[in-house]
Amino acid sequence: MRRRAAFASLGAAALVAALPRVGFPQAKPLRFIVPYPPGGPLDIVARALAEKTKESLGVVIVDNRAGAGGNIGADVAAKSAPDGTTIVMGAVATHAINPWLYAKMPYDPIRDFTPITGVARVPNVLVMSPEVAARLGISGVADLVAFAKRNPGKLNYGSGGTGSAGHLAGEMFKAQAGVYMVHIPYAGGNPAQLALLAGQVDLNFDNLAAASANIKAGKLKALAVTTATRSSAMPNVPTIAEAGANLGLSHFDIDTWFGIFAPAHLPAETTARLNKAFVDALASTDVRARLASLYAEPMPMAPERFAAFVKGELAKYEPLVKASGARVE
Repeated sequence: MRRRAAFASLGAAALVAALPRVGFPQAKPLRFIVPYPPGGPLDIVARALAEKTKESLGVVIVDNRAGAGGNIGADVAAKSAPDGTTIVMGAVATHAINPWLYAKMPYDPIRDFTPITGVARVPNVLVMSPEVAARLGISGVADLVAFAKRNPGKLNYGSGGTGSAGHLAGEMFKAQAGVYMVHIPYAGGNPAQLALLAGQVDLNFDNLAAASANIKAGKLKALAVTTATRSSAMPNVPTIAEAGANLGLSHFDIDTWFGIFAPAHLPAETTARLNKAFVDALASTDVRARLASLYAEPMPMAPERFAAFVKGELAKYEPLVKASGARVE
């Protein structure tokens, strides 16, 4: 009897071993690289996704590799083995802006990665201090464009630095509206916002999450959001495209987005498995609540669509970065 039981156990074990492992968590932990410091929006979202996908993917370890505007962490992922154990939370900076901003890039944003899915996008918002807006007679985008055309170079705008999302949103606005405003770079988004609150600059294209508290408190006046559609967090604030539809701004669309990439040449079945796990996680109530707290809109995509999106963003930012004159040697 014991011999038959032993043979039966061996047979069952062999059968289990022969079964396909679709849906089983992987044995080796999944390293989820965040190319920015802990505590930022990408880190917060990555940790929420890591927790949500542990049942489908097993242990997911968030690995912060900050530096060089995100290039260091993205490069670590690009040079990792394409075996499904390393992914990175790439962003508009690492995959669309930095390739034109940095004189030397350690990776190619298209060839060296397998796009998995978009994660989220955060609008920027065109803001002024209420006092400055009232003094200049600016209540919306049309007033701003009219004032800038009457007074070329008189308006200035701050940003978190040369080549930042806020800077490039300003460059796009200037190019499409046909106006000239002076750019004043600061060492980060917070100093730029403080300068706006102190009246040192006239307007900013700020991150909506960063500006929201001061907008709600009445310390900043939101003229418009920079995305093609209104933000669900502030549905009464128009888009620049709709507010400036007759001013050359009807196609204005710029934001801060982030998404998941793996090294190039990832097998198709692994790409599909990772995509499903993260798209399902993005549909969950708790992850969506976490994104909403950051004023981020979820943007899950199929790998092919995300790949096309990234190529389009890379092409969009080339003329903006070149027109700005921004360069990091």
